[in-house]
Amino acid sequence: QCVVCGFVYDEAQGRPEDGIAPGTLWADVPASWECPDCGVGKGDFEMIEI
Repeated sequence: QCVVCGFVYDEAQGRPEDGIAPGTLWADVPASWECPDCGVGKGDFEMIEI
C-alpha cells in the first residue's frame, strides 16, 4: 500500500497497464515503478494484509 495516497498493489491483479502481469509478486515489481495515483517510488509502499 502506498503510504502517501493509499493505493494498494494487488499481486493477483498486477498492473497490466504498467506492463506488470497478473500474479507478479511485489518483490518482482521493478524498483523504478511508481505509484499510478501519486507518482511516489516503490520505496514509499508498505506491506499490508488484504
